[in-house]
Amino acid sequence: MQTIITTLSQELSLRPEHVQAVVSLLDEGNTIPFIARYRKEQHGTMDDQTIRVLSDRLQYLRGLDQRKQEVKAAIAAQDKLTPDIEAAIDAASILTEVEDIYRPFRPKRRTRASIAREKGLEPLAALILSGRDGTGAPLSQGLEELCAPYIDADKDVNSPEEALQGAKDILAEGFSDDADTRKRLRENIQRKGSLSCSAATEEDTVYRLYYDFQGRLDKLQSHQVLAMDRGEREDVLKISLLPGEFSPSQVILRKCPTLHPFRAVLEEVAEDAWDRLIFPSLEREIRKALTEQADEQAIRTFALNLRPLLMQPPVKGKVTLGFDPAYRTGCKLAVVDGNSKVLETAVIYPTKPHNKVEESKRVLRRLCDTHSVQCIAIGNGTAGRESEIFVSEFIKEYGHGVSYMVVSEAGASVYSASKLGAEEFPDYDVSLRSAVSIARRLQDPLAELVKIDPKAIGVGQYQHDMPQARLSEALDGVVEDCVNAVGVDLNTASPSLLRRVAGISPAVAKNVAAYREENGGFSTRRELLKVPKLGPKAFEQCAGFLRVPESKKPLDGTAVHPESYAAAEKLLELCGYTLGDIGALSDLDLRLKAFGPEKAAEACGVGLPTLRDIAAELQKPGRDPRDQLPPPLLRTDVMDIADLTPGMKLSGTVRNVVDFGAFVDIGVHQDGLVHVSQLSDRFVRDPNQVVKVGDVVQVRVLEVDEKKKRISLTMKKESGS
Repeated sequence: MQTIITTLSQELSLRPEHVQAVVSLLDEGNTIPFIARYRKEQHGTMDDQTIRVLSDRLQYLRGLDQRKQEVKAAIAAQDKLTPDIEAAIDAASILTEVEDIYRPFRPKRRTRASIAREKGLEPLAALILSGRDGTGAPLSQGLEELCAPYIDADKDVNSPEEALQGAKDILAEGFSDDADTRKRLRENIQRKGSLSCSAATEEDTVYRLYYDFQGRLDKLQSHQVLAMDRGEREDVLKISLLPGEFSPSQVILRKCPTLHPFRAVLEEVAEDAWDRLIFPSLEREIRKALTEQADEQAIRTFALNLRPLLMQPPVKGKVTLGFDPAYRTGCKLAVVDGNSKVLETAVIYPTKPHNKVEESKRVLRRLCDTHSVQCIAIGNGTAGRESEIFVSEFIKEYGHGVSYMVVSEAGASVYSASKLGAEEFPDYDVSLRSAVSIARRLQDPLAELVKIDPKAIGVGQYQHDMPQARLSEALDGVVEDCVNAVGVDLNTASPSLLRRVAGISPAVAKNVAAYREENGGFSTRRELLKVPKLGPKAFEQCAGFLRVPESKKPLDGTAVHPESYAAAEKLLELCGYTLGDIGALSDLDLRLKAFGPEKAAEACGVGLPTLRDIAAELQKPGRDPRDQLPPPLLRTDVMDIADLTPGMKLSGTVRNVVDFGAFVDIGVHQDGLVHVSQLSDRFVRDPNQVVKVGDVVQVRVLEVDEKKKRISLTMKKESGS
């Protein structure tokens, strides 16, 4: 275990004692949000993302260690475990190296080599490889003479040629099974090799870019690997691995003297081993590794995009009209108040084939007048463009300060057709539920999006090609971190939101909701302990993230953990305040500085990081980190792609970030692409270093292709400016 702690410390540039503390906390069953927020002194204030990376790597290293023990036991069972082999296994840093060492000892199906061994040809193979007799002198016999003693009709060895071929087969398998040889050849391919791609069809497809493509393995982008993999699965592309310019035989025979008496035979065997055994195996391994690396990069990008999407600033307290666009079946409308309660629903038909524009405007006007609508959230799906134009015209005519925003519909239909959607709105049909969801996404993206499988939210690439368990694990971790960073109102949160709180399982979330229903809500945090199946450990994990603003205990409405209530009260006392002053402590920092933070922390019985967190929370109880971000971009007018001209400057909202750039909504219903080369005046390797989903950015139009509906944008400064 100490080796794992040292490895993690070195890889993540963290102090060993902090790594050990996190590992111990995880092993004790603590959740990552709880560790990150309430155990800062123990781990040196790591954030939740760092702890999650540490946890993932810990899991891999423990799996690697377990596999090492299994391999050593398997080799020992064959009485072949030597100190050198054991040391090599212990020194292996990746699973592939362990499997390479185990390869010669792994039980095999019958091969040409095993058949040759059954014929008693292994001593002959050893003689040919060594080129020396029992005294260590170079062999003087020719091959035919050397093979003659091994001719045995009973063993189906009828000629020197057959004996030699059997020996060659044994040698070829030996070369293939040599761990150091495989490692060297693999490294050569990874350094010098390339992936070649060609068309398997004459049809024009989305994979045309790869119909004649070759890319070096060390330069390939993850999106290229995933695109080629999918094209190959769909029988549109043919992919082959080119090893690059080097001599595999020289690597295989690196220990063989140039003047070896059977050098020519060994070179022939090395070429056979490479062509028949080693390269096909390494090709599969390397292709698999490329895909796994691309998957991990895509999952990382998906997670990076999901976090800012969930953490988009809410449009709080505004009466919002959700507008779910459609053609034939009509556009569904749902008005929700500032607390997301549905006030009224309707259906209008402003789009083709009905084109009832004036009638639709009258309905929209009535809804806006009746409920004092302030914002309209328009879904970006089918008929979204026409609906946006209709809403824009209506706003101009209406003239009462209403604005609109186009909202991603991704996953709305999943929620609408789900059991959860049916339970929440049993009297509404699927499309009206979508309209409610669209409105709520503008009001509080986090509270609404937690109801949807993160994979359906639509901020990644090739999500259906990813290892689904790994993708779900990564995305669920992001959702959990976001929910706990914001905090949850215990008396209003939906079960979907509650189940994302640290320490609360889906079953316990339902129990919390049921208790709330039966008892008219929670009056204190401590009352949580009355909820069935929510014991002391679960309470410890979740309590700090659940708020009870109605509680008579002011600290129940803050992110201060109940275990630190005494410390918070002591801090208030030291600085001359009372619990009644919480939220109105404008000079708390000055008083704390005058008293001395270290001295105060000691007096309160907590560490300095916890003291600072308590002080910040007492000044702004229940603060929402999303409030510090720029507000979403609301519009009142709409443009068409035909209105765009090169050089035009616009504001836009980042909708998706991928390896090759960012897609930006500039209000023309067709997102424009800012290629990675256009994101900044400096070189950008990773677009996520420059932009995040939800960012409002200033862009300039580079090129517009109306026919293909492609818009090229730049965020670079104009030359001369």
